[in-house]
Amino acid sequence: MKWFLRAAIHTAAAVVLALAAGSARAQTEAAKPEGPRMEIYGFAQADFIYDFKQVNPDWYDVLRTTKLPSFENEFGSDGHFWASVRQTRFGVKGWVPTSLGEIKTIFEFELFGVGVDAGQTTFRLRHAWGELGAFGAGQTWSPFMDPDIFPNQLEYWGPSGMPLFRNVQARWMPMRGDQELFIALERPGASGDGGVYADRVALQNVRIRTPLPDLSARYRTSGKWGHVQFAGIVRSIKWDDNQPDQFDLSGSTTGWGLHLSTNLKPTKNDVLRASVVYGEGIENYMNDAPIDIGIENNFGDPTKPVVGKPLPVLGIVGFLDHTWSEKLSTAVGYSYLHIDNTDGQPANAFQWSHYALANLLYTPLPGVMAGAEFQWGQRHNFGDGFSVDDYRIQVSCKYNFSFMLGGKK
Repeated sequence: MKWFLRAAIHTAAAVVLALAAGSARAQTEAAKPEGPRMEIYGFAQADFIYDFKQVNPDWYDVLRTTKLPSFENEFGSDGHFWASVRQTRFGVKGWVPTSLGEIKTIFEFELFGVGVDAGQTTFRLRHAWGELGAFGAGQTWSPFMDPDIFPNQLEYWGPSGMPLFRNVQARWMPMRGDQELFIALERPGASGDGGVYADRVALQNVRIRTPLPDLSARYRTSGKWGHVQFAGIVRSIKWDDNQPDQFDLSGSTTGWGLHLSTNLKPTKNDVLRASVVYGEGIENYMNDAPIDIGIENNFGDPTKPVVGKPLPVLGIVGFLDHTWSEKLSTAVGYSYLHIDNTDGQPANAFQWSHYALANLLYTPLPGVMAGAEFQWGQRHNFGDGFSVDDYRIQVSCKYNFSFMLGGKK
């Protein structure tokens, strides 16, 4: 058995090196005419928002349905005006030719504080990524998500029913171009909104342990008509009860998810962006979802009266981007998010939500955009029958910049 495993490992390594070498050679040939170069880019954006209802003030300038009130007037009275520049972004991309191909890097940040900086205008890392040939490492989009289904909208956070997560990872990309295959080992125990992973498990007095990296993969086929992408993820989650008492709340589970997404271009002026995702214990990969592991009652066992259970999640997104003219465009669409709660969760736990918007964007000249957008969100609780709507109008102004340094030899 040992010799078989060694042979399998050596064979796999040879295949990986051959694919990487082929990709590196192709990139070397493509990069020959170019010298080292760098692109500096970004934009300044101001958002002005009137919220007819209320939301958690740490998330004042976005519509996150999980941050809407879980009981009447949880965040005070209705009616708020907000102004923000937190979408403002700065980035640098670099390309450096080498004997093995071209090194590609990206460093990008914005001003939207999350985690301990929630509600603050402060630096937040988006991408810190490098790749050579078929291999890359750093922080960038998870292969489990599809960034191309994000609509052309003003609201920053985006549809709640889509996976959206920039994670630290090591990635292998044996296929690029019209047919793409990405496989990655990702940092476990992270969260898209910068929260502590322990907060995503509804078990007290336990310590979360993630002994293995998350394994994700995607396959995409593209053409002039658009693209279709299928992605999956699997992960190991453990929790240890270190309290010296009569109870043992330790446990483990396997989280998993499947994600089908597409961009379709029925006309030259339209892009349909759609996706459906389903899984268990993958809420931290979703754009806006609560805990991954919930409490389930287990009163028949005196030493383990409650157990942890990965929460099933369903997300749906459907948006249309339409171009009216060279200067006018519109995005309109809807997203749905649903959690299958456990019997041990509180009655006011988040269960499902709606998210929708429509806008009109004006681009008077390249690099300048202004627009207005109507947004609607609705939250429903798990067990007490409470639900709440939120209506918002957002007006934004955006100014882009981009220029190259270096280039052809």
